[in-house]
Amino acid sequence: MLKIAMLSTGEEVLHGDIVDTNASWLSELFFQQGFPLTKRSTVGDTFNGLVEELLMLSFNCDVVVVNGGLGPTSDDLSTEAAAAAAEVELELSPLWLERLQQFFASRNMSMPESNRKQAMLPVGATLIDNPIGTACGFKMQINDCLFYFTPGVPSEFKRMVNEQIVPDLQRTYINVEGLDCAKIYTFGTSESGLSDKLDKLQLPQGYQLGYRSYLPYIEVKLFGPKGDLDTRLKLMQLIFKLIEPNVVSIDQPMASHVGQLISERKLSISLAERSTNGSLANWLHSNPQAREYCGHGWVLGGKVNVGDNDADILAETLALAGATQDKCVTDIAIVSGRLVDNSFAVAVATPEGEWGQVLTFNRRFTPEDQQTLITTVCADMLRRYLSNKPMFANYSSLKREKEIHVPSRLLG
Repeated sequence: MLKIAMLSTGEEVLHGDIVDTNASWLSELFFQQGFPLTKRSTVGDTFNGLVEELLMLSFNCDVVVVNGGLGPTSDDLSTEAAAAAAEVELELSPLWLERLQQFFASRNMSMPESNRKQAMLPVGATLIDNPIGTACGFKMQINDCLFYFTPGVPSEFKRMVNEQIVPDLQRTYINVEGLDCAKIYTFGTSESGLSDKLDKLQLPQGYQLGYRSYLPYIEVKLFGPKGDLDTRLKLMQLIFKLIEPNVVSIDQPMASHVGQLISERKLSISLAERSTNGSLANWLHSNPQAREYCGHGWVLGGKVNVGDNDADILAETLALAGATQDKCVTDIAIVSGRLVDNSFAVAVATPEGEWGQVLTFNRRFTPEDQQTLITTVCADMLRRYLSNKPMFANYSSLKREKEIHVPSRLLG
């Protein structure tokens, strides 16, 4: 089995000033392509530290992707460290120097002298093109290990990996088979809850499950051999049946799925937000299909009175949903009610009637996370209505205190 590692460089990555999204992205991509990482490491912007780490990886790995440290400033040391580890000199790449000069000339600028550093490569290295930036990548051997050096800018890094590094690996290691990945997005459950239901599955050889947890979703991933569509579909159906109450979308984010449902039903939507501070409107408007059917709406501040603030929050939220639907002349109105003592109300008004519920957080969340969860509950009620599914679901982090359905025939 190939031993493949990724080395992330930079003090800002090492000390947590920025999140290393490049590493998580590469890990997932390489796994799907049949090149799973066996190690990930991070080192700061020190020359000796970089050289030491490069040598250690060269003795223990077959392939290493190095990310970052190819810029024009004094703390960008990856190229010099690579040359030192391989015990070779740096030499000017006339090809990349010309590209740099053209890059700046096209912007009516003179190339700063500091950028000349980016055209200096270790002797024997093979240039890896960067179509959208000033830092070229390069490929070279250090001891018996193949190294790919890449810039840290995510857009440049991802394009370089997709267009050049993955194809080069596939040409070099022709017997490696990639994997297909199918995803089921869930909301309102836990990893342990999902695992308890899915561990009983007997997966065929070559298939495995993975999980990715991030508020408010947990992704269930099914990895399997490329091209085995029939088996993958059968397994996805089995998985879906086991966890269906908490599934919000398949092979696409929830917002994309809800956007499709809105577009298919062609129903207009209005909003009134008290506890979500506009995040529900942002969630809907982020999807082009949903945006087309969004009508008017309001974001109501804490000092805005809607009836009696001592009134039942469910009754208040239902009344606001009906009024919003009426005043905005839309098919559907969605309302996030007040957050009171860790409880909140949400309601949906539709042509068939109104649904509302009061939920309480059963553990501590930051205000930002509370807002995210309330927004997602509102979106889930909309999804359930558009999909003709039961409107009230059980969520692991929330306790439902009240629920009500008022059919349209009972509304005045």
